[in-house]
Amino acid sequence: MGLTERRLTPAVERLATLTGAVADSFENGAELLAETSGIRLRESTVERTTAAAGKRIAAVLSGDRGLGKSKPWAWHCDAWGRTVGYIALDATGIRPQGRGGVKADGRMAYVGMIFNPLPDRERVFEKLPKPGTSMTARYVSGLYPLSAIQPRLAPLGDASRGWIADVQIALSDGGAGREDLLRDHFGRVEVVILDFFHAAEHLGKLAKAWHPQDEPAAREQTAAWSRLLRDEGGDAMIAVLEEGDIPSSASARSIREEVRTYFRNQCHRMDDPTYEANGWFIGSGAVESACKTVVGSRLKGSGMRWSESGGDAVCHVRALYRSEPSQWQAFWQRDLAA
Repeated sequence: MGLTERRLTPAVERLATLTGAVADSFENGAELLAETSGIRLRESTVERTTAAAGKRIAAVLSGDRGLGKSKPWAWHCDAWGRTVGYIALDATGIRPQGRGGVKADGRMAYVGMIFNPLPDRERVFEKLPKPGTSMTARYVSGLYPLSAIQPRLAPLGDASRGWIADVQIALSDGGAGREDLLRDHFGRVEVVILDFFHAAEHLGKLAKAWHPQDEPAAREQTAAWSRLLRDEGGDAMIAVLEEGDIPSSASARSIREEVRTYFRNQCHRMDDPTYEANGWFIGSGAVESACKTVVGSRLKGSGMRWSESGGDAVCHVRALYRSEPSQWQAFWQRDLAA
């Protein structure tokens, strides 16, 4: 009959896992399960069932293949008529709980994704999707160190047979080691683009230091520099930082040097005019949103603290559930005759 260790049928196990992952607590998950299906389980049973499913998902992703049958993706095209696929990686902090219920230092949950964002309809591209079409994405998430997230990204692309777009692009926030990881993982990544908005945040920080007593002037300066970066690229912005006026305060000069160093190090990923002319995305908003929807909305509630294994398991369940529906469905298909 396929009963689980807790004598649940496969259908009840699936429902309990779902409600435990989407409700804002396991207690409310148990209530949601009872309200929607009439099935009454203890809060602890919902929690353990969700955690067990998360561990199985992690085990699947530690292999060399993904979930479900091979399914080519209909990648959207850029301005040159080439199909384009994207990969991104980011992290968000959660509050862990140490042994015996003591407070522990924060942990980072990584979120990786491959995705097929909708083209900009203000541009004239071929094969525009129909109105109402949503972005296609697959996610993986867990309490991994950066080096360990790499092999978990592999099944995402393999399962879809989809990472065969004409152009593969990685979006990065500039974090140390992430460009090498993205390039090493997908050998055909041709371009790593620095998220435009992360760069703009650095410019905003400098503008505030430059105009500490004049907030409108700082906003105007930030907007002007951001336009320059977007229209002319990183080289032009570096020239302004090197040749412009020197701020009077020592703190502003220090921040100027910090921002200038940042732009020098990231310049090879900041050819925004070319990227946008090609019709490529220059912002990592998709993965930042994923950090909120996959991790934040469930694991960062008021007063929440997580064990290492519990937090990791729920991250895996949430990532799978938020991925395209075929992934969730494939995971729950079991061969009861085996």
